[in-house]
Parts: sequence; structure tokens; C-alpha cells
Amino acid sequence: MSDVPDNLLYTEDHEYVKPTDDANVVAIGITDYAQGELGDIVYIELPKVGATFGAHDVFGTVEAVKAVSELYSPIAGEVVAVNDRLDKEPALVNSAPYGDGWMIKLRLKDAGETKQLMNAEAYEAHLGSASH
Repeated sequence: MSDVPDNLLYTEDHEYVKPTDDANVVAIGITDYAQGELGDIVYIELPKVGATFGAHDVFGTVEAVKAVSELYSPIAGEVVAVNDRLDKEPALVNSAPYGDGWMIKLRLKDAGETKQLMNAEAYEAHLGSASH
């Protein structure tokens, strides 16, 4: 069973939104389920600080041994931080997707957009329906 922390929000594309100390900034990455499906991650392409994205825009790619997958921004905003550790240690996404494996931090354009995301319970139900 995949790890689905209760304090995060999720998308159907298996990205998560994690609150930070700043109420207007969230950390974004891929879920434990997504990294497990991808397998060993070997390269991650992320945007530069200052880039802006709308909800569902592609913000980067993850390259794994098995496949290349696009990363979709769960919500609209501006990139205020990029996890540079992933340049040298892309496997952090495999070992700690919700910790050191975060990808970008986004300053929210509209905090109300988070209401469209799934809570942990809804995401677990989505995973359950996806695996049948």
C-alpha cells in the first residue's frame, strides 16, 4: 500500500501539495504511488525560480529507468524555490517523496484553487479505483 499522508492534498496525476511555513507557498512533488510506478528515477527536469504556471500546466519531467513522465502543476502560481539536490540525487524522489524529494515550491496565485484537490481519503479511493 502506498504512503498517503493525511496533511497533504493530491491530484489525479499523482502530484501532491504540501503546506509550508508560509500560508501562500506550497511544496509540490510526486506521490509515493507515482514514484513506485515509475521505478528508479534517474533524472528530473525542473523549471527555474520565477517561472509561472497555470493549474495542469506541465512544469517538468521525471525520467525513470522504465519511462519518462510529465509533471503537472496542481495549481497556478510562481516558482519560488527549486530542489537543486535532485540534480545530483534524483533518487531522493524514490526514497523520500514527501520529504527531501520535493520538487518545487510555488507561491499560490489563488489559494482557493486548493479546494479542487483531493484529500488523503479521496486520493486513496482514487488509487483503489485505478488499481482494478
